Amino acid sequence: MKLKSLWLSLLSLVIVFSLVGCSPEASTSEARKTGDGKIKVTFWHAMNGTPGDLIKSMVDKYNASQSKYFVEASYQGTYEEALTKLKAVGGTKEAPTIMQAQEIATKYMIDSGFVQPVQDFIVKDNYDLSKLEENILGYYQVNGKLYSMPFNTSNSILFYNKDKFKAAGLDPENPPTTYAEIREAAKKLTNSNDKGFSLVIYGWFVEQLLANQGADMVDHGNGRDALATKSLLDSKQSLEIFKWLDDMNKDGSIGNYGRKFDDVRAAFRAGKVAMFLDSTAGTPGNVKDVPFQVGTAFMPSPDGKNNGVIVGGASLWIMNSVAEEEKEGAWDFMKFMTQPETQAEWAAGTGYFPITKAAYDQQVLKDTYAKYPQFTTAVKQLQQTKLSSATKGALISVFPEARLEVATAIERVYKGEDPQKVVDELNKKVTGLIEENNKVSQK
Repeated sequence: MKLKSLWLSLLSLVIVFSLVGCSPEASTSEARKTGDGKIKVTFWHAMNGTPGDLIKSMVDKYNASQSKYFVEASYQGTYEEALTKLKAVGGTKEAPTIMQAQEIATKYMIDSGFVQPVQDFIVKDNYDLSKLEENILGYYQVNGKLYSMPFNTSNSILFYNKDKFKAAGLDPENPPTTYAEIREAAKKLTNSNDKGFSLVIYGWFVEQLLANQGADMVDHGNGRDALATKSLLDSKQSLEIFKWLDDMNKDGSIGNYGRKFDDVRAAFRAGKVAMFLDSTAGTPGNVKDVPFQVGTAFMPSPDGKNNGVIVGGASLWIMNSVAEEEKEGAWDFMKFMTQPETQAEWAAGTGYFPITKAAYDQQVLKDTYAKYPQFTTAVKQLQQTKLSSATKGALISVFPEARLEVATAIERVYKGEDPQKVVDELNKKVTGLIEENNKVSQK
């Protein structure tokens, strides 16, 4: 009997230790603290320049507003660099409390096992989501659950040089709205030194142009009704985009400034290109202190009709492997970051638009919009967007890789390759990426 009792005791200990080993680290982690005993909330972000300075300012204001938590903001490089760093520590006690991740990382983050949905805190706190913009929530909500808190949010718009429009005999108050109109205007705006139109060689713009036509990028409702299994980048809407770029390339009216936003923005500011598509995050630099009048307009479409655009930018995620006290601090900080005053300051300083509706009533934002009405184009475009699978955006884990393939496809068209061939091969490659990822994920 004694031997049997000893055996049962040992078995019980094994079971206990096994359960502890299988539990999330949060169940045993102790909260990280500052020297004066405040709970430390580590915030990894990918914002430098003016946005990075504003994050520091907002973090300082939060830390000064209460005495329980201390947020430590840490710049981790680009979105891609920051995500690579997270992959090395995700699921451990070394993970940050809060992670800023690019919108296309949404599915990866959900599937990673690293995160605790903010929906848990929303339910617990009875937080009112109706105060946030519905069209922004539409991207980040998956199956009715909000996994992360939207933060820096953008979309794509057309910027154009009004002075060049006047000189070319174009109406600066009536910008082009269709692909054909942009092509014709670009011809008139092109000369031996300057180009009429450009866009950064970046897959995001193709995604936006597809959404504005109401076209999905992948099957199964853009991966929102069920797991995406194939690309739809061989659709007639996709082909129309690539043919449009090909036509302007053959006209000699489109400028190829490569894959860096700063290069095409510099060309615009220098008067070397008259129109270009850019993220709203570039608005301050594109409209302030430039030697000409700048106009802004909605994204174009083949027929001038707009279904709307997809939100870009990033959101804030709470890691599940940190102490519960840190998670509570992260949620408290997120609520501060969504306050109207905070969102208004952020939107006025960066060109991103506020996620909180009441931010538009703040004087600092009213003053900025009055001085620079170009900021409001993106807001109107967002608010007029019709929520659909297309405008909610695709959910695939291989989004970064897919965007690179789209960028390469644009470059191939600029080198003179046939758009139909390029689109067919692009579709095959992205489908292959999706299929391979699905095989690995389902093992």
